[in-house]
Amino acid sequence: MSIIFNEKSKEFHLFNNEISYIIKVLENGQLGHLYYGKKINHREDFSHLVEIKRRPMAPCYFENSEFSMEHLKQEYPSYGAGDMRYPAYEILQENGSRITEFKYKSHNIFKGKKSLKGLPATYVEKDEEATTLEILIYDEVIKTEITLSYTIYEKLPVITRNAKFKSYSDEKLVLTNAMSFSVDLPDCKYEMIELTGAWSRERTVKTRKLDHGITSIYSMRGSCSSSNYNPFIALKRFNTDEFFGEVYGFSLVYSGNFLAQVEVDTYDVSRVTLGINPHNFSWGLKNGEEFQTPEVVTVYSNEGLNKMSQTYHTLYRTRLARGQWRDKVRPILVNNWEATYFDFNEEKILSIAKKAKELGLELFVLDDGWFGERNQDTKGLGDWYPNIKKLPSGITGLSKKVNELGLSFGLWIEPEMINKDSDLYRQHPEYVLATPNRNLSHGRNQYILDFSREEVVEHIYKMLDKVISEAQISYIKWDMNRCMSEAFSSGMDSEYQGKLMHKYILGVYRLYEKLISKFPHILFESCASGGARFDPGMLYYAPQCWASDDSDAIERLKIQYGTSIVYPISSIGSHVSAIPNHQVFRNTPIETRANVAYFGTFGYELDLNNLTNEEQEKVKEQVEFMKEHRELIQQGKFYRISSPFEEKFTAWQVVSEDKKTSLVGFYRPLQEVNTSFKRIKLFGLDPNAEYYVSINDTVNYGDELMNLGLIVSDISSGEIREKYDGTNGDYHSRIYIIKKK
Repeated sequence: MSIIFNEKSKEFHLFNNEISYIIKVLENGQLGHLYYGKKINHREDFSHLVEIKRRPMAPCYFENSEFSMEHLKQEYPSYGAGDMRYPAYEILQENGSRITEFKYKSHNIFKGKKSLKGLPATYVEKDEEATTLEILIYDEVIKTEITLSYTIYEKLPVITRNAKFKSYSDEKLVLTNAMSFSVDLPDCKYEMIELTGAWSRERTVKTRKLDHGITSIYSMRGSCSSSNYNPFIALKRFNTDEFFGEVYGFSLVYSGNFLAQVEVDTYDVSRVTLGINPHNFSWGLKNGEEFQTPEVVTVYSNEGLNKMSQTYHTLYRTRLARGQWRDKVRPILVNNWEATYFDFNEEKILSIAKKAKELGLELFVLDDGWFGERNQDTKGLGDWYPNIKKLPSGITGLSKKVNELGLSFGLWIEPEMINKDSDLYRQHPEYVLATPNRNLSHGRNQYILDFSREEVVEHIYKMLDKVISEAQISYIKWDMNRCMSEAFSSGMDSEYQGKLMHKYILGVYRLYEKLISKFPHILFESCASGGARFDPGMLYYAPQCWASDDSDAIERLKIQYGTSIVYPISSIGSHVSAIPNHQVFRNTPIETRANVAYFGTFGYELDLNNLTNEEQEKVKEQVEFMKEHRELIQQGKFYRISSPFEEKFTAWQVVSEDKKTSLVGFYRPLQEVNTSFKRIKLFGLDPNAEYYVSINDTVNYGDELMNLGLIVSDISSGEIREKYDGTNGDYHSRIYIIKKK
């Protein structure tokens, strides 16, 4: 059993071979936090870890003037009853009070893990994989209970957390804050890592030192977790790097508004909270009603950032992603968007598909413009029926023709959005989120459907169901190109508006669930103007996500590197696009475009017919390479070796579980001259085995490659006298294949 309850001292010890997490019922019945970190030995009493001293100006619970909630480390703290720090939750009562006092009532320990109703969450396939602790705390005055849930995985340094509120009160209560978890760490000697950015530069790795006060990231964009801030933070010690040192990761399984916050008090305690952003949130609870928070996944590593990342990769790839595609390699596709934009017809589409088949690709994806009067971005959104003028045989006929070529067929949709110039808007203007008597902003000439309402979700589902059921579709790209503004649900009362943004995300999840239940064979890829909704919530429904609308290989080094901090390589949508690149107008060799895109799902975002004969031959080689190595890339252990944010070159590595094969990606954006010799130390190999190293054409022991390093010196280590021949110049890259002899 990996959770022990010390009945006499009223303590819970959650542990596995790597971590320990200790909770105590305090003298006043509330829950205190004692320890979270590397595994420690169990003992019958951890009471010595409770630190209390008399401090001036501290509100004291007992008459002894020492026991103050302000200076105790807590599990799920409230504000105002002694603790003046930011709380994990807040409940507004009819008399105007927000003071609560939730005390331990009971607990339940069981093997396995429960699902969360209407919400994505990690799971187990066998109960033996994890153990769950549910602690019930109760407020006698307002007759409300909170169930705090902790699940610890047996073979991973992972603890998941969530909270569920339930009212038994005759008075009306309003949740104005309901974070998913909180933890009080005993000092503040950490740097916070966040993944920040904007459109086309998503998930840039940023690090900042904690200090007294608040350090936080957030989203208040309603319909997405955002490209500005990912719902993830990590706290690392100052000397922690990729492979050494202590780090805590905190990841929210949610796709809407969030707040990730670290408060450092003036006694250097670091309080970490993560959950739904309290701004614009209020949720009324009547007698018998419940509110469930999303899940937070916490990971502890004392072996650096890479161990934390590998833990998230394993968990999210195998116990968050679901369905038939979870463990399958992903098909190599071509998407027509950057090849045609809206300007296409059936003949043009089939010409690209025929060339794709000729070059060895497996899937053709038809992007925006196939429905309604969708010839530009001002029309047609919401009208999910084929544009017969463009596609005389409709999606039914086109998909059949593509399948007959020997390719699978995929389709782009954006079900949450609507144009005013559409049949759906003319029939149901009330379906749009819009505040009465206020200006209604648009984004990309589109508006947001009110997915908080079941009838709206059902209406869209019926249209999509008809299209999909009548066609041969194996892949769907679900896009979302608009953040919320003037968010108001038509015809609903004022109380409903505080629920709107959360109910909207629940509506998105509900439509996903309906579609994947009806069409389990379809591979879904999520997208939100690129990577604006690249979060764990989406991976529960769509096991891969379009990482960014910026498809330039050099920019993608940073985007994909940052994404790998939390998310598995199999989830990263990555394509070879045309040059000059459509976002940055850079001309990058097709080899480098592929060498970057390999480390993801892989595909092409261009008109294959416009490639030269030489380029088409290279595409054939690239496709064959990916087919040979995609299982290793998408399911192997991934190591970050050199950061594009810190070094002049980027390097990363993936290793098979049996350690027989490894690939190393090396990328040098700018040509140097007369520079130093370079080696990069590899990881994860068998130290006593001999490995053949391609490109270098050498045989090296694993310990040599890991301790001395792989030689990556090239023509830049000296005077460059040769003409450009593909081994020199800007935007150079290479893939080393390392195979056990």
